[in-house]
Amino acid sequence: MNRESGDFPVPAVFLRNRVWYGLWVVGVIALGLASRKFHGVFPSSFGKYPGDVLWTLMVFFGWGFVFPRLSTVRVTLLALITSYAVEFLKFHHAPWLENIRNTTPGHLVLGYAFSWGNLVAYTMGAALGGLGEWLAHACCKGRPIS
Repeated sequence: MNRESGDFPVPAVFLRNRVWYGLWVVGVIALGLASRKFHGVFPSSFGKYPGDVLWTLMVFFGWGFVFPRLSTVRVTLLALITSYAVEFLKFHHAPWLENIRNTTPGHLVLGYAFSWGNLVAYTMGAALGGLGEWLAHACCKGRPIS
């Protein structure tokens, strides 16, 4: 770890490929929607939580797309902060926000009811993204991930 920044060392030549990260966002969205629509995608004992894990993983790839030079640790933290903020926003029930939540896209993005279990799932999604990217760094040995 870099003592000054608190981040894992990232090779100077590392740059996220926006095409791949965009494709990862779309793929994770498709898998997340499938997890809600087709009940056999994940074991039923997992409940709705695989979709929440995937939601944060999608946010991770989205932030990686927006900030291709940001460290893995920072992208992981951004994904986690974003997911937690959306979860805590569920305590706010302003009429305009309820109107958004009552649409299918609004419900998928914002949800409706707060759940402590969602925070655990979001943490797992952010950790999955960070760990996956960190392993990709290790496998590439400093080459750009493309």
